[in-house]
Amino acid sequence: MEEISLHTEQTTDGLPCETPPETNDGKAAFDDQNGNREGNNSEVRKEFVAPAVGMEFETYDDAYNYYNCYAREAGFSVRVKNSWFKRNSREKYGAVLCCSSQGFKRVKDVNRLRKETRTGCPAMMRMRLVDSKRWRILEVTLEHNHLLGAKGYKSIRSMGSGTKRKPASNSELEIQPVKLYRALVIDTGGDGASNVNLRQAKSSSDQPNQLNLKKGDAQAMYNYLCRMQLTNPNFFYLMDLNDEGRLRNVFWVDARSRAANGYFGDVIFFDNTCLSNRYEIPLVAFVGANHHGQSVLLGCGLLASETMESYIWLFKAWATCTSGHSPQTIITDRCKVLQSAVADVFPKSHHRFGLSHIMRKVPEKLGGLRNYDALRKALLKGVYEALKPFDFEAAWGFMIQHFGVADNEWLRSLYEDRALWAPVYLKDTFFMGMAAARPGETLNAFFDKYLHKQTPLKEFLDKYELALQKKHKEEVIADMESRNSSPELKTRCSFELQLSKVYTRAIFKRFQLEVEEMYSCFSTTQIHIDGPITIFLVKERVSHDGNRREIRDFEVLYNRAAAEVRCICSCFNFYGYLCRHALCVLNFNGVEEIPSKYILPRWKKDYKRLYLPDHGADNADTERVQWFNQLYRSALQVVEEGVISLDHYKVALRAFHESLDRVHSLEEEKQVLPSSVT
Repeated sequence: MEEISLHTEQTTDGLPCETPPETNDGKAAFDDQNGNREGNNSEVRKEFVAPAVGMEFETYDDAYNYYNCYAREAGFSVRVKNSWFKRNSREKYGAVLCCSSQGFKRVKDVNRLRKETRTGCPAMMRMRLVDSKRWRILEVTLEHNHLLGAKGYKSIRSMGSGTKRKPASNSELEIQPVKLYRALVIDTGGDGASNVNLRQAKSSSDQPNQLNLKKGDAQAMYNYLCRMQLTNPNFFYLMDLNDEGRLRNVFWVDARSRAANGYFGDVIFFDNTCLSNRYEIPLVAFVGANHHGQSVLLGCGLLASETMESYIWLFKAWATCTSGHSPQTIITDRCKVLQSAVADVFPKSHHRFGLSHIMRKVPEKLGGLRNYDALRKALLKGVYEALKPFDFEAAWGFMIQHFGVADNEWLRSLYEDRALWAPVYLKDTFFMGMAAARPGETLNAFFDKYLHKQTPLKEFLDKYELALQKKHKEEVIADMESRNSSPELKTRCSFELQLSKVYTRAIFKRFQLEVEEMYSCFSTTQIHIDGPITIFLVKERVSHDGNRREIRDFEVLYNRAAAEVRCICSCFNFYGYLCRHALCVLNFNGVEEIPSKYILPRWKKDYKRLYLPDHGADNADTERVQWFNQLYRSALQVVEEGVISLDHYKVALRAFHESLDRVHSLEEEKQVLPSSVT
């Protein structure tokens, strides 16, 4: 690629930054953090964070606009010192922006009637178009060697000869806001306390349009993101600013979480507990389950409000990070706004409401009713024990009529949404162990032990890294235990022996319980045949009300030719392994090994090592991104295990060197091959 540099000394003006509205007396007004509009006497002010190496912007205009607005706040004007363009396409790929006082005029250009304003000022910002097609700041000098003017100092737009600048009209003052990709606006001044009355506070907090950050929070967030950008390979973050250039939403994913998205992004739990419960930190998290069934973080965010706009922005940010790949299933709190946002961004995903979240609200919603204990017992029985929709409908109808709760609005709305949360309606949905479809099972918050309602943002950012380190350590330990030890077998069943060699230790223990409980199934009977499909009835003694055991019937469909077995309890779809009833039918039919289709790769000990994405590439660029992501995930796994000990480190380092040599030898072979042929 041929490149050329164009040097310019003209002063230019890019996209204008937002001009604050004027009050009746003509003085500029700004909205403070709490929604107040303050006049010129307010101590609350808005500042743009100084440019820093590593900041990125969607376009050149966005970068210029940011630096221009920062300059106006600081009290100097900007001009373009250098620009670089590709020779053939004339596409701009590099630029240096500087203070208008940079350098000195040439002698022949000096106008003796005008005062010299250039002082050789060193302030500048150098940026370049990087591989991600975004503009990244590579070098910054903030110091000036002259006095700075008043805030609002404007850059001057260069004009052709004979062009006169017209006074700005009122309509021209209503110009577009700053459009930043990875830059931040900080609100400073005061102690963060609100001085609005209760009515104003209520109206402004209904749908806040900016994060309610305390003094120092924004700078702490900015420092954290910049540090991670420079020190954490493959770190990703996005920021959303409102029309006034203030921080509204943030999304970030560290390198390990990005890798985990590739492995475990098929089923995700979107946790908005902190946001909906009005925590000090409006945190939201994307959580998955790894090959040990442990919670794994797939992304984090801070949202200003629970609005459709905020949720859509966040989901699109997550989709951008994952190259547009939608999860197979997404589990959320029961919320109409969330439901609409998920349908908008992930139309192909199965959206389900978290059952454990709904059950947690039962005491709050029904606790004041007469006969609450009996009502709760009837509700749980209908939800967890119904095997067919008819059973659920009958149990629900009995509960409503028997306890006289037909007028209860919460139960009524819950029944209307039953297809999105009741297990009996979700049997065709894959949950990979995150269904919480049995009594007592819950989907816990990823940061449950690291966060309380009053935790400040600065403290959380420190705990965030500790939490990730602890979770990562737990996964590494589980990997080592799964590889280096064999689980104890408790039966003579061939299924148990087969999967003890395949599954990770934690998942095998769950499956092992199903094998053990095969002995509580005392009857397997063929009840119907339809061509190659046979339906069996399996009777099981199950615990009920403590020590009392009752007999329950489970229908299992079996197709020998297709090696297919499906139980009405849908354990495989809910948890990712076959249930005791399906195992009994396989055993009854003389099958000694579980069909491969029912041994999910994501539960295997070597899943990460053998994982290959099956996403089709639309073009060469997309394909290269997928290659990069897969290579990065593979390399990260070697790095993580290479730091276990000095011996591990030496082996991993040697493997990297050998791999690089082999890749280089490939290039050498390509160069030698044509000459050898001729």
